[in-house]
Amino acid sequence: MSSCLSELAPLLGGAANSSAAASYICNQFTDASFAIDTTYLLFSAYLVFAMQLGFAMLCAGSVRAKNTMNIMLTNVIDAAAGGLFYYLFGYAFAFGGPSNGFIGKHFFGLKEVPQPSFDYSNFLYQWAFAIAAAGITSGSIAERTQFVAYLIYSAFLTGFVYPVVSHWFWSGDGWAAAARNPGESLLFKSGVIDFAGSGVVHMVGGIAGLWGALIEGPRIGRFDHVGRSVALRGHSATLVVLGTFLLWFGWYGFNPGSFNVIFKTYGPSGSIHGQWSAVGRTAVTTTLAGCTAALTTLFGKRVQTGHWNVVDVCNGLLGGFAAITSGCSVVDPWAAIICGFFSAWVLIGLNKLAATFKYDDPLEAAQLHGGCGAWGIIFTALFAREKYVNEVYPGRPGRPYGLFMGGGGRLLAAHVIQILVILGWVSCTMGPLFYALHKLGLLRISAEDETAGMDLTRHGGFAYVYHDEDSSAHDGGGGFMLKSAAARVEPRPTPATTGQV
Repeated sequence: MSSCLSELAPLLGGAANSSAAASYICNQFTDASFAIDTTYLLFSAYLVFAMQLGFAMLCAGSVRAKNTMNIMLTNVIDAAAGGLFYYLFGYAFAFGGPSNGFIGKHFFGLKEVPQPSFDYSNFLYQWAFAIAAAGITSGSIAERTQFVAYLIYSAFLTGFVYPVVSHWFWSGDGWAAAARNPGESLLFKSGVIDFAGSGVVHMVGGIAGLWGALIEGPRIGRFDHVGRSVALRGHSATLVVLGTFLLWFGWYGFNPGSFNVIFKTYGPSGSIHGQWSAVGRTAVTTTLAGCTAALTTLFGKRVQTGHWNVVDVCNGLLGGFAAITSGCSVVDPWAAIICGFFSAWVLIGLNKLAATFKYDDPLEAAQLHGGCGAWGIIFTALFAREKYVNEVYPGRPGRPYGLFMGGGGRLLAAHVIQILVILGWVSCTMGPLFYALHKLGLLRISAEDETAGMDLTRHGGFAYVYHDEDSSAHDGGGGFMLKSAAARVEPRPTPATTGQV
């Protein structure tokens, strides 16, 4: 504001009211900049929230038809329970400053909000991130988990576990944040550059899901009596593709939106160098990483299996997005291609490892989000460009950057620490929670309910309309067959009800 007045007042010719006019114009300019930035952040929040629909469609298509109602309900509950608990506790634990480096301690129930640096739009945006982490976990434990367990873990994850991690790496008070408050020391003089959350969101959700799936064990029939892997395919590749494209769309709020503001220049007035350009570059790196991962998975799985599998390609695409999320703002587009290529092989390799150890994750969530997220953290430490790092995280001359870009190993050391502390924190919180639920009989459903399907046994009926078919009409097998609700035969009116004789 002061610089605006000092620059504008002389341009008004020194008239008697020039100071007042300059003040008025600068105030209007400041108000407009706040409005633009807030609108940008709110629009980004809406995009990230749209990812919940993507998660819902992806999850629904990846499970068997008999569990569709269950997995859809869990996605709704992730958003609803996450909203309440993030409002009451989570936002305060994450961003409630001034605070210590471990956990926030202000803004419970949004008390004392809005403030100049924390408006309601910031809460909405961060809530959308929190429920995304919970949505990742729900995929790992799908098709065999009691609904009450979803309620408990979703509230705990969004209200406490995830917010603490986001405080460490995103809050100005966080002990490992790259954007830590001026005057406070940085971890290895660099801090952790996890721009949009390969670690904060994806690793947290993936590791939580890993512990849940490990503790309750694989689904019935996932491995045969001699331990061989048996594919329990989801019932709708159409829904998987729909969910993938919705997630792709939402990722343009997830990654570019993490700048929070767009009305910020990096150079002299009138130049093209500003945050708006960095936002565009971030959208490009996000796109290229996902596209490369999808194509790499396509051909990699073709070599392995002998056919083209759209579900595998969708998962590979999402793995590329999860990996680039950490460094999307500080790497060049060509580096994003490298990120996507290796993320595909990370996912393929972890899926092979999971089958070897008889680990069952219906959506490959732990491998995709946890594994590819961890790779993305390492990738950022290798390829972060000095110019971009100083633009996105200004005010710290000589800050380390990517190892392969000539910036030394300090950033890599900080990112290894991030992976280890997230692994330790989530394991020490979510692991005991899932184990306690298991011991209390609240985690896994009975074998009978799992075989019949949770839609029928726990949710009042199937998501689709079924009718029995004569087994003789088919190739030797009976069972259920999908039938459109519109094709149902309704009872005809009787003479008594129509008055006819």
